[in-house]
Amino acid sequence: MATRGHVQDPNDRRLRPIYDYLDNGNNKMAIQQADKLLKKHKDLHCAKDFILWKQNPILLVFLLAELVTKLYEAAVKKVPNSEEYHSHLFMAYARVGEYKKMQQAGMALYKIVPKNPYYFWSVMSLIMQSISARDENLSKTMFLPLAERMVEKMVKEDKIEAEAEVELYYMILERLGKYQEALDVIRGKLGDKLTSEIQSRENKCMAMYKKLSRWPECNALSRRLLLKNSDDWQFYLTYFDSVFRLIEEAWTPPAEGEHSLEGEVHCSAEDAVKFIEDRIMEASQNARHVRGPHLAKLELIRRLRSQGCNDEYKLGDPEELMFQYFKKFGDKPCCFTDLKVFVDLLPAAQCTQFINQLLGVVPLSTPTEDKLALPGDIRALQQHLCVVQLTRLLGLYHIMDKNQKLGVVRELMLRYQHGLEFGRSCLKTELQFSDYYCLLAVHVLTDIWREAGEETAVWQALTLLEEGLTHSPSNAQFKLLLVRIYCMLGAFEPVVDLYSSLDAKHIQHDTIGYLLTRYAASLGQYAAASQSCNFALRFFHSNQKDTSEYIIQAYKYGAFEKIPEFIAFRNRLNNSLHFAQVRTERMLLDLLLEANISTSLAESIKSMNLRPEEDDVPWEDLRDNRDLDVFFSWDPKDRNVSEEHKKLSLEEETMWLRIRTLTLRLISGLPNLTHPVEPKNSEKTSENGVSSRIDILRLLLQQLEVAVETGKRFIEKEIQYPFLGPVPTRMGRFFSSGCCQCLVRSFHLVNDVYELDTSGLEGTLDIQERIENGLAALLELLKGVFSTCKGELLEVKDGNVKTQPAVLENLVFFVETISIILWVSSYCESVLRPYKLNIQKKKKKKKETSIVMPPVFTSFQEYVTGLQTLISNVVDHIKGLEANLIALKLEELTLEDTSISPEERKFSKTVQGKVQSSYLHSLLEIGELLRKRLETTKKLKI
Repeated sequence: MATRGHVQDPNDRRLRPIYDYLDNGNNKMAIQQADKLLKKHKDLHCAKDFILWKQNPILLVFLLAELVTKLYEAAVKKVPNSEEYHSHLFMAYARVGEYKKMQQAGMALYKIVPKNPYYFWSVMSLIMQSISARDENLSKTMFLPLAERMVEKMVKEDKIEAEAEVELYYMILERLGKYQEALDVIRGKLGDKLTSEIQSRENKCMAMYKKLSRWPECNALSRRLLLKNSDDWQFYLTYFDSVFRLIEEAWTPPAEGEHSLEGEVHCSAEDAVKFIEDRIMEASQNARHVRGPHLAKLELIRRLRSQGCNDEYKLGDPEELMFQYFKKFGDKPCCFTDLKVFVDLLPAAQCTQFINQLLGVVPLSTPTEDKLALPGDIRALQQHLCVVQLTRLLGLYHIMDKNQKLGVVRELMLRYQHGLEFGRSCLKTELQFSDYYCLLAVHVLTDIWREAGEETAVWQALTLLEEGLTHSPSNAQFKLLLVRIYCMLGAFEPVVDLYSSLDAKHIQHDTIGYLLTRYAASLGQYAAASQSCNFALRFFHSNQKDTSEYIIQAYKYGAFEKIPEFIAFRNRLNNSLHFAQVRTERMLLDLLLEANISTSLAESIKSMNLRPEEDDVPWEDLRDNRDLDVFFSWDPKDRNVSEEHKKLSLEEETMWLRIRTLTLRLISGLPNLTHPVEPKNSEKTSENGVSSRIDILRLLLQQLEVAVETGKRFIEKEIQYPFLGPVPTRMGRFFSSGCCQCLVRSFHLVNDVYELDTSGLEGTLDIQERIENGLAALLELLKGVFSTCKGELLEVKDGNVKTQPAVLENLVFFVETISIILWVSSYCESVLRPYKLNIQKKKKKKKETSIVMPPVFTSFQEYVTGLQTLISNVVDHIKGLEANLIALKLEELTLEDTSISPEERKFSKTVQGKVQSSYLHSLLEIGELLRKRLETTKKLKI
């Protein structure tokens, strides 16, 4: 066999440069070299050479999939009976999603080597064609029936060998809606092969019974499975669903014979009550404590109550049942999450009594005047912690006044400090047993901050979280809350390392990445923002390659049912809202940092392959993959994140994304305008069916104005999301700062200048007047934006530290807006300068003083001078903010609260120092970028 070191082989020598390019990461040159080689040596691909390609794993890492298919196609022609080449060709097609060719390659492989897996590769490829077919009718009438016939052929010939083949048959029948046939397959002889997963056969039967609405069978099967394992929660839910369906349908068992295919059926509330009581009795005799039957009793009470039945009283009082449950399982961390679901069964008037009842059975030390009643071991601590969590969930903390809440915070922190004693032997990767006390204290402090607007509370919250993190360096909730609060205060610097330490894995870059990227571009730390966007984009860009590898492995190991899941997963990521947002913000950020500074706007846009007429956001298929429940919450339902909040947040995010993409596309259309190709006064608007460049820009501007109006109507609703829920977009600040009006006005100016360029100076006084008014209005609007940037970022008032993160966000918007306006001004200059030069030449040539210079030129020059003055003023303002921040001696700040420990005092200084340092960093980067823009302003001359 040839190897990479086999230099005597001339083919190996030819392939060597390609490998060198691949190893050095120069993918582009590798592709070019491979193409040259294919053109020159069409018969190159003998067996030995192909093994060379296969052996280099780097080849699979980047997008050479199309080239690989060509190579293996050539190899198969050269050696038509090679099992290896045919199988590699199949996998190469799988990488590029050529399902039709996969089907053909699978059958060709089966003919050469009649092995079942190859045959079923072809069948699965038919299913993939049905999934990818846009015409659902074609899928149901052609691809799936053909796949069904292919499998039936193997069934009739008794050639079904493996579980994967039965799974595939089941999948086909299910997709065709042949649920009865699928059920027959599972219950029949072929179903015996389903052995790799516990209860695989029963779960599939249950799924088909539900599809067929065969509730007697659902009930009997779930009842039978619960008799085997009374702790399997999913079957309790199915059991209750089926019982109440049968009650609705007034179903009665037959007079003779079995109730159903699966045996005895329970079809009344009495049956269900007795069944659950029997499971509890059975569990009480079991040495192992099981939670399922006790929770099932509460679930049944809830369902009976919702049905308006009074039978729940036969099952007992929910308060007493929960109390007994707490006595049995209160020392388990799961106790709170188990009871959380059922607290709505408690009357509001009984909540305090219920909590006191629970506290009464928690073994705590005897309290004294200066000491709390504390737990003596971890079990007692866990029980008390469960009670505290339920106290918040029942809303008892929320009805307290500020002083009572602060008292709760002090108590919780004392309990936290005491609980640390039990975790002295914990590893750094383990959480402290008392961490939840600290988290709950922080939640109470954020309540005070949000409701009363008292910043002292948020500083204390940050202090407690930073302290908690030193004891539990791996506590993700501490880090997530720090990220959220620092960002809300406008401090991005400490957040980058915190997010990095979360060590987000794979899909988490999409589900929780928004916590970082939402603030990345808005707080002025451009380098860190760029890095954050790159980090997120790397994951999305690798998605296509990674899922191709998953699909190939699924084919190899016969995990056919996973393949559609992998395809759906890939599509979900490709259509991710977060992906579209990060991609758009990254491009805007790149333009902001580079266009007309290190490279021209035209070059920057070209390098990004941006075209104003192309919109690559899949608006109809956008998926919101954000995990909006990532924060632990003990809030009552009415204060928690609701489905309505999530829906409104998605609506807001989509509106803001539309505004941002339209902004990007409008900017990308500027370099194309230059001088129009249409003749003077031409009404021609299209050429070869393609809209003219200005028409595209006008359409985009119109769409932007519609998007802005829609956005304004949404912002007027003044929606308040819960603190632990979705974060509002930057849209509200975009409108209130005046940047929105500047953006729209600047592109109306582009349209006016284009009209002037098309029509010429003569007879266009109205257009020139519009341009003059537009320039003056734009300058005034910009001054208005600057006025929103005034105020101190950080100041000390009455011994308390106050922040104004809005100043920072408005400054960032100002820099972005001024950059866009300078690109627009550059276009205006490119149009006006030739006209002015022309007039000056005529003056010199004819030596006439009667030729009057139109006032539009003077207006533009005055506008440019005004821009320079304004930007200089903003630069000076930023310097003033920096000086004030540096002069602010936070370490000398004396905290009024004497109850704060020296340890907390130390962390308080750390927190304030981090925010101060972050603000300085932001101002330095904003100031630096603004100075560069000031330099480009000085080049605007006509």
